[in-house]
Amino acid sequence: MQVHKTDLPGVVIVEPKVFGDERGFFMETWNQDRYAGMVTQETFVQDNISFSRKGVLRGLHFQKINPQGKLVYVLQGEVFDVAVDIRVGSPTFGRWASVVLSAENKRQFFIPAGFAHGFCVTSDTALFAYKCTDKYNPQAEGCVLWNDPALNIPWPTDAPELSAKDAVGTQLADFSEDLLPTF
Repeated sequence: MQVHKTDLPGVVIVEPKVFGDERGFFMETWNQDRYAGMVTQETFVQDNISFSRKGVLRGLHFQKINPQGKLVYVLQGEVFDVAVDIRVGSPTFGRWASVVLSAENKRQFFIPAGFAHGFCVTSDTALFAYKCTDKYNPQAEGCVLWNDPALNIPWPTDAPELSAKDAVGTQLADFSEDLLPTF
């Protein structure tokens, strides 16, 4: 397994060891002991899968209460995945990191609690999996506007398909600090 640091503390790209031959491949997607030394010592309490078609953008989501660290990866297809530091007081507040995740490259992306997260599907469809460090709390969820001009994220589409909630996200600068996670 190789772990690549990004410019954001704690946000890493993981390249699991893949064992393949003419029959296919095998890879370990999570091992508490192995990942604790290289990725995170967090315990995961919930696994989720989403399926989306090309052009769907989900995010940028976060939770103030029950903030979720996430280990994300793609089982089928490809996505452009983004983590944004929204922790009040962080030296990297408002900065983001991105990675292309696909069934082909088998990369994983670890996003610590306190970061907003989103992805855009770039293949015809994508089956997206993520492990979470805390339970989902819909009452504590926030959404940073996907195309916030201050963030200037180079999404792979200018006209994504959005949920009603994501279409009316809030620009990061317009959030009251008490609604954001702290550093």
